[in-house]
Amino acid sequence: MNTTVRPDLYPTRVTAQAFPQPRVDPTVWGEASGPLSKGQLDRYESSGYLVLDNLLSPQEVETYRAEMERLGTDPVLRASERVILEPESDQVRSVFEVEKVSELFAALLHSPRLIDVARQVLNSDVYIHQSRVNYKPGFGGAQFDWHSDFETWHSEDGMPRPRAFSVSIALSENYPFNGPLLVMPGTHKTFIPTVGETPPDFHKESLRVERLPVGSPGREHLSRMAEQHGIEHVTGPAGTAVMFDSNLLHASSGNITPFARSNIFIVYNSVENTLDAPFAAPKPRPQHLGNREFPV
Repeated sequence: MNTTVRPDLYPTRVTAQAFPQPRVDPTVWGEASGPLSKGQLDRYESSGYLVLDNLLSPQEVETYRAEMERLGTDPVLRASERVILEPESDQVRSVFEVEKVSELFAALLHSPRLIDVARQVLNSDVYIHQSRVNYKPGFGGAQFDWHSDFETWHSEDGMPRPRAFSVSIALSENYPFNGPLLVMPGTHKTFIPTVGETPPDFHKESLRVERLPVGSPGREHLSRMAEQHGIEHVTGPAGTAVMFDSNLLHASSGNITPFARSNIFIVYNSVENTLDAPFAAPKPRPQHLGNREFPV
């Protein structure tokens, strides 16, 4: 009988007190050549995020914005699990797995300008772990609580190590006042477990609530990280992209302005870091949240 115990380098969803631990994995996984300069890689390694100006042209922004609107008003898609609504309204919050429902988005997500960056940073071939468009509508776009994406992907999807990162591409202006991405630079180098068991089908709740009952670090840890690292907001015109490490603490406030903050969101994972059984959940999340149909 095989008695091999699967190693868990980042235990979380604990039942008692959570103790932060130093990250045991790199941020930049090798010295592969690619589009990013050494200076850009050094900034990304140090802070856990990197802004890429003018990733999309103004014409591309208009094309993808129109496609985003088409997806958000498609009645068949809206009735599917891929669409998440805002917690206090019937406005669309997110549409997931966009490369499966849009040829336009599929071409962008698999384009060399993104894939080559992912291969360079992760030092391997890559695949899309998750994708979505986020609408963050004016007068009602809800906040996203502080969290590390890797903590969720490890717990609920079975991602072994933080050999993944996200890219958020702005399709509208990111102002300081319309709920921009907030980051604590440097926190990607510390893994903070969270307290509490993962409820069954927790994704049905966690994707809509403003405050996470499970999966967000305790306030004492957030306060300590903010004091040590500070908080920065990521702003910029439509077409700007930000890539950030899977373990970076981030959040966004609610949008009470008339100005939507819409974006395309893609997660690239290494082919050497594919999903296993969840480390702290009764069963894996659905395919549209954590890709198991590998490779793509």
